[in-house]
Amino acid sequence: MAISIPVSPKSLHQLTQKPYSRNTSAQCSRQESIPVTRLSKCQNEVDSLRVFVVSDLHTDYSDNMEWVRRISPDRYQNDVLIVAGDIAETYSNFVLTMSELKNKFSIVFFVPGNHDLWCRREAGKYMSSVEKLTALLDACREIGVETGPKTVDNLGIIPLYSWYHKSFDKEKDITGFRIPSLEMACKDFHACEWPLHMLNDDMSLARYFDEINEQNQSMINDVQMKSSQIITFSHFVPRQELCPEKRMLFYPKLPKIIGSDLLERRLRSIHRNAKASESCHVFGHTHFCWDTVLDDIRYVQAPLAYPKERKRRMNGGEDWLPFCIFNKGFTSRLNPSYWSDYYSVFRREPDNTDLAPWVARFYKR
Repeated sequence: MAISIPVSPKSLHQLTQKPYSRNTSAQCSRQESIPVTRLSKCQNEVDSLRVFVVSDLHTDYSDNMEWVRRISPDRYQNDVLIVAGDIAETYSNFVLTMSELKNKFSIVFFVPGNHDLWCRREAGKYMSSVEKLTALLDACREIGVETGPKTVDNLGIIPLYSWYHKSFDKEKDITGFRIPSLEMACKDFHACEWPLHMLNDDMSLARYFDEINEQNQSMINDVQMKSSQIITFSHFVPRQELCPEKRMLFYPKLPKIIGSDLLERRLRSIHRNAKASESCHVFGHTHFCWDTVLDDIRYVQAPLAYPKERKRRMNGGEDWLPFCIFNKGFTSRLNPSYWSDYYSVFRREPDNTDLAPWVARFYKR
């Protein structure tokens, strides 16, 4: 979804957040490839539930589809995979990808992203993105992919449906530069097709998707009663602090098309009164690796992203994916992720509108 050249902080030190600790040996001045040995690999043990996560597979790219095909057919046969949206733009690639994943993992969970609901390459097959959503959920049912709340060995896993709204962005705008409009920069405005009463300009889409969560509330309640630990997951971002500041972004208007206040409110109601060691939310969309704890909930993003992003050595490459977050409990180490490491040391300055040098050179006043 987003590409950013990372800032080069003078140092990333004292990276510790209780009850989790950071792998301080993974500090780097740029977001480079991270050796797999520095990341949680969750060694396989008999009768031990392991949960892996990934987002933004974008398998319309042949390199990304090949990555899915290369996943070991044997290593994860007893494991759970959570896929946090943006599988593929076309229905055919979506079905192929999810079938591959279901053959390699015991249980696969899915929640839709924006690319999954694009209609532009479907040759008029779907009247709207709502109709395509129904088709994707039907396909998941046939393949055996989970799209609703479920308890697995005392671990609750709850997909949360969402969409972004502009008012999610509460931080000061960048002004004085010729920055393209959302309609010009974001393909969703043209590739998705919505009924007339559902607009990208207000909260109607965010409300529509949150209503799906409301319809699932009885199942969510059941999972809460049966589970000692819970993972919720969405495609979109639940908190603005989970995205770099606007001055750091190639597209400073990005925060207006990434997240939902309704989503954060929903997941907070699910994780209410839980300890950090019992609560985790997985998300996707922005293509920024993230692993941090905010207000007693751990937030993780583990994107495959676009091939060109991996070639530029963003996000630590691909060898560490899918990422293990649960093995007899949540992994105790917060893993090296450039931006969450950065913000664990440096204060967020949302009122600072001085574009970073690598951003400013792309825009005229």
